Amino acid sequence: MPATPRLPAVLALVFAALAGCGPGGDAQRSLALDDCRLPRLATAARCGTVTVPEDRDQAGSRTIGIHVAVLPANTLSPRPDPLLILAGGPGQAASGLATFAARLNEIRRTRDVVLVDQRGTGRSSPLVCEAYSEAGLKAAMLETDPMPRAKTCAEELAKAGVDASRYTTAAFVADLEAVRTALGAPRWNLWGGSYGTRVALDYLRRHPERVRTVTLDGVAPPDMIVSLDVWTTRERALDALFERCRTSPACATTMPDPGATLDAIGRELGPGGREIAFVDPATGEARRMPGSIDGVIGLLQPLLYSPDTAAMIPALLGRARDGDLAPLVATANAFTGELVNQMNIPLHYSVTCAEDVPRADAALRERALAGKRSARLARLALAICDVWPRGGAPDDAFTPVTSDVPALILSGGLDPVTPPANGETVARTLANHRHVVAPGYGHIVSPHACAPRLLAAFVADAGFDKLPGDCVRQLEASTPPALWTGLLGPGAP
Repeated sequence: MPATPRLPAVLALVFAALAGCGPGGDAQRSLALDDCRLPRLATAARCGTVTVPEDRDQAGSRTIGIHVAVLPANTLSPRPDPLLILAGGPGQAASGLATFAARLNEIRRTRDVVLVDQRGTGRSSPLVCEAYSEAGLKAAMLETDPMPRAKTCAEELAKAGVDASRYTTAAFVADLEAVRTALGAPRWNLWGGSYGTRVALDYLRRHPERVRTVTLDGVAPPDMIVSLDVWTTRERALDALFERCRTSPACATTMPDPGATLDAIGRELGPGGREIAFVDPATGEARRMPGSIDGVIGLLQPLLYSPDTAAMIPALLGRARDGDLAPLVATANAFTGELVNQMNIPLHYSVTCAEDVPRADAALRERALAGKRSARLARLALAICDVWPRGGAPDDAFTPVTSDVPALILSGGLDPVTPPANGETVARTLANHRHVVAPGYGHIVSPHACAPRLLAAFVADAGFDKLPGDCVRQLEASTPPALWTGLLGPGAP
């Protein structure tokens, strides 16, 4: 469809300022917004801070700041109900999704797009400790036991007067309501990705009258045990990739049995592993790290998030089978590093230790992890909560959300952590929904292909009658990229 001319961005900012700089220029807005810059975004945004109690249950609690960024609509009269972006993780800051938000041009014709960093992330009073600084994260990737580093961080935060147990989904939902009030917005259009869908669903549960539409991309159902389920779903995704290789003539020729190859690599490394030398592709720095089967499995799993990086796994395993682990370590290290840099690890612990790990008792853990290659890694991750401050969650936090608010559900068929079945689970109690599954995509569909146009049509109409059929068909007909047979790509030696 041809693009409709829009006001230049600089004029849009001027007009937004004249209109009050808040969603719809609402006279009840109490939040002051100033020009600001967001990560990897060339255009200016409008930012402000909403002050909230760290602990709403304690009178006189210390206060923290919640960072709010508004990408103004390109109109003199924006709609009063902006689109709110809720990031994943838990631990990702919404401001880190600014480039995705800026791509929602069709939505920004009529509506502001609002990004709120979850408390403890980004610019919202981030949970900061030396153990998970940039240098600390780099060192952590070389460690086999995460417990000492987590314990050190918890102690450092406590000494700084931070109550890490107060950084939960329920607290963030309350923060969002404070932000909505401060912006003077009568309702939101919610977009949540991955863990952000948990936030969106809980907000819908608590404040249904404040939600006009909700888009759930990569659904984490309320009853999902994030810190356990991601390990089992990623392993199923890896097995599915191996099966796809076995049934693909080109891949099977060079890698007849990827699973057996991975197990053989583990036996060769032995229980103690060995040191692996590689060149960091991001810096060109020569590095060394301990190599073990746990490390290899840990490096493979993040590559599954994108079909393009997942397609490289057979070729990387082929080189590892031949004794050269450096390509696997270098590739996965770069991808994992980028993933980790987007996350606030302490916030991740605060949420999962309050909401997920308490539901994963010893018996459930053993049933879920029995026979899994990643069992030891999963147990170590779960054990971190033994040394991390634990908050809590409302009694109904993990029950299905029932609503007739229009809900667009998006799932990637190759998603290794929030598969399409999760979308179907949530859809059962959302009376007014449409579930679009894109077989060729992985974790989070919205930024890809025509999906931004699909989102725009849904938000504009608050329904499904005007969804672009060509876009739905394009997403539903998507196919996975060809598997790599060599380090130069598909069909390469």
